[in-house]
Parts: sequence; structure tokens; C-alpha cells
Amino acid sequence: MVGPYNLYNSPLLRASAAVEDGRVRIHASGLMARLPQLEAALQIFDGQIPALADNERLCLSTWTPPVPSRAFARLAKSRLLGLLGRRTPDQVTISITEECPNRCSHCALPNSGRKLHLSPETVMDAIGQILEMGTTLVIFDGGEPALYPELPDLVASVGDRAISTLFTSGAGFTATLARQLKEAGLYAVNVSLDSPLREEHDAMRGREGVFDGALEAARLARQAGLLVDIYVVLRRENMVHLERFHELAARVGAHELTVFEVVATGRWAERTGLALTPEDHSRLNRFVTGAGGRPPRIFSVPEAYRRFGCFAATSWMHITPAGEVYPCSCYVQSWGSIFDEPLKKIWRRMGAFPYKKSQICPMRK
Repeated sequence: MVGPYNLYNSPLLRASAAVEDGRVRIHASGLMARLPQLEAALQIFDGQIPALADNERLCLSTWTPPVPSRAFARLAKSRLLGLLGRRTPDQVTISITEECPNRCSHCALPNSGRKLHLSPETVMDAIGQILEMGTTLVIFDGGEPALYPELPDLVASVGDRAISTLFTSGAGFTATLARQLKEAGLYAVNVSLDSPLREEHDAMRGREGVFDGALEAARLARQAGLLVDIYVVLRRENMVHLERFHELAARVGAHELTVFEVVATGRWAERTGLALTPEDHSRLNRFVTGAGGRPPRIFSVPEAYRRFGCFAATSWMHITPAGEVYPCSCYVQSWGSIFDEPLKKIWRRMGAFPYKKSQICPMRK
């Protein structure tokens, strides 16, 4: 057994976790432990494979802060306050630049041609604001954020109140950058893959060599001591590759495989028939159940949606390279600009977003 690790300790709730036979076992007691919402939150990790566990820390997922840490303590407090109705932007994605050498057919942020990017000063100011609001996960996105020269400085500005992660296609991700990001405090790297087959992936990305670059980024991140997540956007065409995705993630030493369901946004905004069918969801559930006993850990976002509903404007907020603030990176509707007013004011107004905790994403067609 590895652990135990203290998750939360108060007169109303005591929760701890340990790793037994390679799986997380969570023990909770106290009056709040009986709340159905809290039980559901704990069950998403109980009995699952951890992303990483050693004598110093438990990483339940690449999407949550390690235990113990200041960031995890803040997240636990935030989730408990959420049970009382308080909304906190636990996760904020910041698309720091449009710049990207790829031409992905499904890009959620097509290049406007205006070379939009947020200045380091603007990003750091936004990070300071969201940390004060309770954010515990800052995700740097793009475009291709690895091409942003001041990226290590942005990561360092997050500090220990939150974890920071990076989405990358692999373009511009070098051994030097991996070391710099690790030293700056980056927690994990999300490497995007559309197919476990080189030709299919490169075709989706509109450029040869992207597949090899993605695998190299995973290798370099792992070598630098960063957690690695292979991030897959599932569509009907690549559902046949579920096992291959998991095998590939294991082969590159990834700590987690995240699967997300495709959304009709960006370059695919006008397309219909993209959403997974009920048969596809059943297949995904069987895959997660069957492969979930083998590392790496699998995080199914569709399953999380079924448990908790949509995170947009409830615990997720997105900032574009133009400074517009969206409920999430998929719902293209601005609720304000970081150049016009404080993020706290925009987040408060976003409480009127009509699809909070919806079981069906309004962008899926």
C-alpha cells in the first residue's frame, strides 16, 4: 500500500486516499460524506488507477492538483463550497496565441489571419485575477502555445495556488522547452492525437510529421519529469481505434489517456452528424471498463458529463487570444473582454449562462 494521503479534514468531513494493489481507495466519514454529490465526486477516483503515486504525492489525474499540495486544498474547499451553490472557475483555459503551423480540419480556434496573441503582461494579469477567484487549474492553449516565447514565464507566474498544464500538437516542443517548463512549475502536458495511425493523424492536422512530433513531445515531457496526458477528441471515424489509442499511450509512457467527444465548433461549426451515437457511447463505456484496469489511467469526459453535467460557466471559463471570455472553449459566445472589465465581474454575469450543468452539450449536433 502507498499512502494514506489526506484529502480533507474537518469536523464535517474526513477523507483520505491510499493506493492498494495499484488502485486508489478512498475512505470518507462525517456528515458531509453522505451527500450524494460528494459521493459521486469521490467515486470518479475510487477504484481507479492513479496517474502517479509515490511516497511524496498522489496524482489522481493530470487534471487535478497532486495530494498533498496547496492547490489541492484550494480545490477541495472549492468543490465543497460548490455543494452550497457557490460557483468557482476551478479550470480556466487561456488561448495565448493563434500562431500554429498546422491546419487542423477540426480546429476549434481557426486562425483569424490577424496574428492575435495576448501579451505576457495581459496573461499574467489574468492569471492573478483568476487565482484570486479560486482557480486551481490554468491551461495554456492556442494555436500552438509551445511557440509562445514567454511561455515559461507565464507558467512561473501561476505559483503554487494552482497547477498549470499545456496543450500541444508537438510543434515547437523541444527538450530545452520541456526542461524550462518543468523548472517553471508546469504540472502536465496534454499531447493531442486524432489517430494512432501516422497517416490519419497527419491528414487531420494538414501537415506531414505532426504525428511523429506529437510522440516526441510526449517523450520529451516525460523525460523532463512532467506528467503526460494523451488527449483524444473522439468522433465516429476514430472510435474504431480506442484500444490502439490506449496501447499507444502506454507505449509512450503517458500517465493518462483523456477522451473527449467532438463538438461542432471552429472549422466544423456548420457540420452536423458529428456527435457520437448511443452505440458509440456504449462502446466507449465498454472500452473504459475493460481497459481501465491497465495503465495508463483513462479519463472519459463524456462519463464526467453524465455524472456532473456540463462544466461551462459552472467550473470552467475560457479566454481567447482576442481577450474575449467564453463559458468554455467550445461555446463561442463572449460574455465580456478582459480589456474592458475585471474577470470577476464577467464570471459573475456568466451565472446567467442557460446550459450550466446541462447533460447535453448545446454545441453537439
